[in-house]
Amino acid sequence: MGATVVLVCRDQTKGQYAIREIRAHLPGASLELLLADLSSQEHIRRLASEIQARFPRINVLINNAGAINAHRTLSEDGMETTFAVNHLSYFLLTELLLPTLQASAPSRIVNVASIAERRGRTEFDNLQGERRYSSARAYQNSKRANLLFTYELARRLEGTGVTANCLHPGLVRTNFGNRHSWWFRFAKTAFMAARGVSAETGAATVVHLASSAQVEGVTGQYFERLQERASSPSSHDPTTARRLWEVSEALTSAGPPPSPS
Repeated sequence: MGATVVLVCRDQTKGQYAIREIRAHLPGASLELLLADLSSQEHIRRLASEIQARFPRINVLINNAGAINAHRTLSEDGMETTFAVNHLSYFLLTELLLPTLQASAPSRIVNVASIAERRGRTEFDNLQGERRYSSARAYQNSKRANLLFTYELARRLEGTGVTANCLHPGLVRTNFGNRHSWWFRFAKTAFMAARGVSAETGAATVVHLASSAQVEGVTGQYFERLQERASSPSSHDPTTARRLWEVSEALTSAGPPPSPS
């Protein structure tokens, strides 16, 4: 479609491999590779600064980092890793890039979530698994956070020309979760064989929200298979969303988005 696509990868070798794969199909693709570990707030801040220095316009921001961990681990910032990657990285990177997104309006923010949010909870007394930890629950809760964040972000950006939507990509056959326990990998392999979709199919709704004229101006919605869907009733609670926003600001020391001019 003529866009310059900036890939943010943790591993340079894998990032360069991805670029070679894309260019094998699209030789003229305009691609850039930036490196960052999105569990690290220092990396995220450095990444945002580099993006803004090199790219004066951002038409679309796609948040698609994800993790699921068998055991509770902490990031270098002392955050539970699943929560840090799946939620706080979305929150902090978006906040840091908002000035450029607003200056580039109309622009779009696309947050990759999951149908797993239906089983998620927002437990402010156990937000990072401090009292009890379950890998499945940590993942589900982080996906619920993605929706709460998206809906609150859309409310805060109303009238700015920046839209914010989220989506369930489907159960995608990738290597996601392959560092988990053997039983998780076994169950995932069996389940994916029966119900999994290809990476191309999983990416279709992401691309639709990033580029389609059909969703121009649409904001604060949840999508699956290119269509608007209803997420869980609890994901729409504005009081919970505002409180999660405030907690996320405190955990990242991120300020509020700038007011539109």
